[in-house]
Amino acid sequence: MGIGIMGGTFNPIHFGHLRAAEEVAESLQLKEVIFIPAAKPPHKSEVGLVSFDHRWHMMELATAGNPLFVLSDLEDQRPGISYSVETLTQLAQDRGGSEELYFVLGLDAFLELPTWKSYRELFSLCHFVVVARPGFSPESLATMLNTQVSDSYSFDLQVQGYHHPSLNTVYYREVTLLDISSSTIRQLLAEGSTVRYLLPKKVEEYIQQHKLYQQL
Repeated sequence: MGIGIMGGTFNPIHFGHLRAAEEVAESLQLKEVIFIPAAKPPHKSEVGLVSFDHRWHMMELATAGNPLFVLSDLEDQRPGISYSVETLTQLAQDRGGSEELYFVLGLDAFLELPTWKSYRELFSLCHFVVVARPGFSPESLATMLNTQVSDSYSFDLQVQGYHHPSLNTVYYREVTLLDISSSTIRQLLAEGSTVRYLLPKKVEEYIQQHKLYQQL
């Protein structure tokens, strides 16, 4: 039983994040999923990014009651930009390399991996679980792997993923497609529109209580 890793800004966390984590954990029989909010994301503007503390508290509210979900403030403890390769290296070291790590991310984000720092190292540090996203073709996953990582990746029907003789497996999972994004939620809040049923009620109440996302 491996450990799922979900990174991101979670600005704010919503049902799309939570449902994907739940379905991936069930599919791969993961013993837990660790949510790691980015403290200083390298690829996203800090405009509209609320403080780490606010995002952390919203995640606590959203994940409470699910024993599979664990939060880690690892990236807030480390100074500087939050690079995934450094986070996963530290996680592997902290756990003594005894547990397999499964990095969960949407297909849209996976296709941007070549812009990440030392992205090829990630394929030696962890398995990937690539989650389907609306508007993105699964064929693009194979193309990216074979052109940007290694042409030795090939699809394995048994595991529903891409196998490599020496690198880690890249799984592909069709989950319930909740076309929800944090940016859409922020836009709705800035406009004074309802965000009901897009995120947990306690998170919505926290946002209203602290007057978050009132401006873009």
